[in-house]
Amino acid sequence: MRKYTRNLTLSALFLALGYVLPFLTGQIPQFGSMLLPMHIPVFLCGLICGWQYGAIVGLILPLTRSLFFIMPPFYVALAMTFELATYGFVAGFLYSRARKQGIVALYCSMIIAMLAGRLIWGAAQIVILGLQGNAFTWQAFMAGAFVNAVPGIIVQLVLIPAIMFALDKTGLIKFKRSEIPEAADE
Repeated sequence: MRKYTRNLTLSALFLALGYVLPFLTGQIPQFGSMLLPMHIPVFLCGLICGWQYGAIVGLILPLTRSLFFIMPPFYVALAMTFELATYGFVAGFLYSRARKQGIVALYCSMIIAMLAGRLIWGAAQIVILGLQGNAFTWQAFMAGAFVNAVPGIIVQLVLIPAIMFALDKTGLIKFKRSEIPEAADE
């Protein structure tokens, strides 16, 4: 029961962060959306609380943020819902199943989740735009999923491991660094 309460509370915290972070980056219109601020709390939720919580937070964050704050626009939030749910699910699932939960497992989980989430986002865009009678081109996919997202991807690959290590140092989470050999006590 204690772990459930902890994960539920942390998930609520990550959801709240997902609501607030875009306000901070939104002050820089040309660059703010490229930082992908809603992705960071979803990744952290999946990695820290587990894939179930990460998937749920990723699923509800874009839609509820769109309803509460009108940003992102609903049609954008709809595709983001599938993308962020995939991030939370894949990152949390792969990291929890890793034989050695260290920096290599963290990066592998994050990178695979990023690729899977972007593929799901592309598929959602094809369906959403197809229903509106529009096409989603390969160029639009590459620009939206990768080219325009490079600053956010870099921020995620630097910030998330740093946060995980900081939380480990404080003892709030266990970040098993079993891949790094410990010095033998003599």
